[in-house]
Amino acid sequence: MAKREVRETSELRAIVDSCQTVRVGAVDEEGMFIVPMSFGYDWELDESGTPRLTLWLHSAGAGRKAAAFGANGNAGVDVAIEMDCEDGVITGPYACSYSFAYRSIMGTGRIYPIASGEDKVYGLTRIMEHMAPGAPQALGPGVLDRTAVWRIDVARFTGKQRQPKA
Repeated sequence: MAKREVRETSELRAIVDSCQTVRVGAVDEEGMFIVPMSFGYDWELDESGTPRLTLWLHSAGAGRKAAAFGANGNAGVDVAIEMDCEDGVITGPYACSYSFAYRSIMGTGRIYPIASGEDKVYGLTRIMEHMAPGAPQALGPGVLDRTAVWRIDVARFTGKQRQPKA
């Protein structure tokens, strides 16, 4: 096990729950790019107790990100993800001993466009529940028509952390 690796399922979920932004990396005809996005998520354990993470995202339906994410239609597109929580500066007696305390998740998966109105509502609800628990979740007129909703089935992810000094 790597020095800072997080393996405990409850700790991994706590990291996902604490993060507010996921960075999604993809490739299109212009090359690689990374985009920060707000997200919601589903967390389930499979029969063996391994966590299954699904991320829900939203965006405009046009532009580079939407074109890249939707390039293969319902077949999905491979992406990389990264999210982190900043836990403060670690100080020391000299410049190179300074560092940063953090918790992070990195992984890979496939992103899929969501077309069904019912599934879009579900995804947007998951996003709101993560970003603003308890906030009103009523969708205004035309929101589903003008909002692209995306689902990332995360195939593999790992967690790391560097604890603040006591």
